[in-house]
Amino acid sequence: MSERIRIGDQWYVSAKSARAEETPQVIKSGDTFGLFDRFGDIHAGFGGDQGLYHEDTRFLSGLRLTLNGVQPLFLGSTVKEGNNLLIVELMNADLMLGHEVALPKGEVHVFRAKLLWRGACHEHIRIAHHGMQPVRLTLGLHFDADFVDLFEVRGTTRERRGEMLPTRTLADELVFGYRGLDGRERRTHIRLDPAPAAWSGHEASFTLDLEPHQEAHLYCTIACRTEDEGEQRATVLDYDTAYRCNTEARSRLHSSQCRIETSHPLMDLWLDRSVSDLAMLTTELPSGPYPYAGVPWYSTTFGRDGVLTAREYLWIDPSMARGVLAFLAATQATTEEPERDAEPGKILHEARKSEMAQTGEVPFGRYYGTVDATPLFVALAGAYYRRTGDLAFIRGIWPNVLAALEWIDRYGDRDGDGFVEYARRSTTGLVQQGWKDSQDSVFHDDGRMADAPIALCEVQAYVYEARRMAAELAATLGDTALAQRLEGQASELRNRFQREFWCEDLGVYAIALDGEKRPCRVATSNAGHALWTGIAAPEHAARMAQRFVEPDFFTGWGVRTVASGQARYNPMSYHNGSIWPHDNALIAAGLGRYGHTEAAMTLLTSMFDASLHFDQHRLPELFCGFPRRSGEGPTLYPVACAPQAWAAATVFAMLQACLGLDIDAPAGQVSFHAPRLPAFLDRIELRELRIGEASVDLLLQRYHHNVGVEVIRKRGDVALQVII
Repeated sequence: MSERIRIGDQWYVSAKSARAEETPQVIKSGDTFGLFDRFGDIHAGFGGDQGLYHEDTRFLSGLRLTLNGVQPLFLGSTVKEGNNLLIVELMNADLMLGHEVALPKGEVHVFRAKLLWRGACHEHIRIAHHGMQPVRLTLGLHFDADFVDLFEVRGTTRERRGEMLPTRTLADELVFGYRGLDGRERRTHIRLDPAPAAWSGHEASFTLDLEPHQEAHLYCTIACRTEDEGEQRATVLDYDTAYRCNTEARSRLHSSQCRIETSHPLMDLWLDRSVSDLAMLTTELPSGPYPYAGVPWYSTTFGRDGVLTAREYLWIDPSMARGVLAFLAATQATTEEPERDAEPGKILHEARKSEMAQTGEVPFGRYYGTVDATPLFVALAGAYYRRTGDLAFIRGIWPNVLAALEWIDRYGDRDGDGFVEYARRSTTGLVQQGWKDSQDSVFHDDGRMADAPIALCEVQAYVYEARRMAAELAATLGDTALAQRLEGQASELRNRFQREFWCEDLGVYAIALDGEKRPCRVATSNAGHALWTGIAAPEHAARMAQRFVEPDFFTGWGVRTVASGQARYNPMSYHNGSIWPHDNALIAAGLGRYGHTEAAMTLLTSMFDASLHFDQHRLPELFCGFPRRSGEGPTLYPVACAPQAWAAATVFAMLQACLGLDIDAPAGQVSFHAPRLPAFLDRIELRELRIGEASVDLLLQRYHHNVGVEVIRKRGDVALQVII
């Protein structure tokens, strides 16, 4: 996924210089996210991406805290896993009075706690004096707002912008305003409690007289508003209320999910971080929970990303899949609109609310230029039913499933050759419309770009699974004729796919067929998705299980998107040699499906090892595909999103693959097919694994050649099956 800044015919995330801070502190809630430096400040100058964003617009571009005009010294900062709270700890520098040290460093402790809730950033600042003498301090808070569109932050140049509105200052409030070219007013309301002693432009100053061991408390609320409030004050919650609401919401979410504990504390940290990141990225829409793709570039609804994240996380929490299905059904295209690459039955690629999206300066207001989201949507519907048995919901979206199947046959396969292809119809949309949507991602073995229409390897695999899943649903709903037709189509596609795409010399399927039906004979990770859906022949699966752990593919940190030695291979590229965690998760799931569990465990182990080197054990969107070297960690990709939803969900899909875990809710059964655990895990506990109205707690213990499964607690009617 990468809708990018346009250069020629390509959209990409610009990286004209390295980030000033490689690992900004990230918090998100709903349509709002913040990127802060380690001090808890915001410095967006010189093309930086720090800021407080709401609906893809930067509502705060500057925030700086000072003591007597001097930035405090850094002690530490972290985002707490359980409650999406950014904690920053600072201390005073040596504060001078002339040539004398008036306050020695380290006598005043500054504690900052930030959280986002319902379009506002709430901050609690605590100043604690640990010195022996009374002290007078001036605490300053400086603010700026530029209302820059996220696409501008990413590098797009605009010929003209809207107008900044006059800044208003009240006793305890500063208000920035902007009227965009889309006609909407956007305002940043900054409320301070207590009111500052004075305002000087955009800076508030507080005079603090502290006795030894005395504390002072300040509260700052920064509310992002898109409605025209005129002279009215924005209605916002206080910090304590926002904190309580945030905590209660996360507690409700976690109580409904399966919980995992392992014998390895670092594995638990990875799991906890992944759960927290998914909770942070998931936004409660009117249609239900939806995982926004990633921060900062993709903090919105993406069809492909939402579906794949929900599939990875399905066994842990199926409510995410229900929310994804409901939203995508509600936004499914109903008419042909070439400029949006929209056709009846097609599933959304992405939706944006920013000024440039609303004015059409970028084509992503509601954009459908993805070839794979539609079959993935159908398959998720089938997977959701198997996981939950929720037939009433499936009946509700069944017309959308049928419309998606119609799109596959009518628009996806325009030439009637049995394969689903894509060719951009929009003049400004994406050239490549699979998950590797960089312009240079689909090519022949000599490096020549493939001409459209292009039939991607993994898309045929998704269509195969979609038809099989839909056939099962049709049979359940009593439409036997449709079920038989879909099964026949799936079988025919599988046979033809194996004939047309298999490359014996490469040991993998070709990445694509070009517009002339010539295979693009390049060894790529795309072939691993054929394992995930079951379209691969068993003998091909066995060959690929060997290939994906060979040095040209496997780096020690994961499988590359393009094997080394192939044309256009570049370990520092976005899609042509990098490592994507979610890509590895789908490959691992496919390896487990075909019984190649040792190879799946190799991928899980490599991702676990990689997680140890990333800040807060957070797997990024992608990282570079250099070989693993002793004593070194994986190499970062400079503009990767972190957190990224489908990267956060990677660990759950990989664990499921190694355990051979399958949940058949309509049958009330949990199965483990030849379960295995990697050497670094002795045991795993699964708590509150829900199957319909029932639930079960399980202990999985690793032995030399297998895994023992013990029922710790069972509530309701659920059967357990372990197949060795």
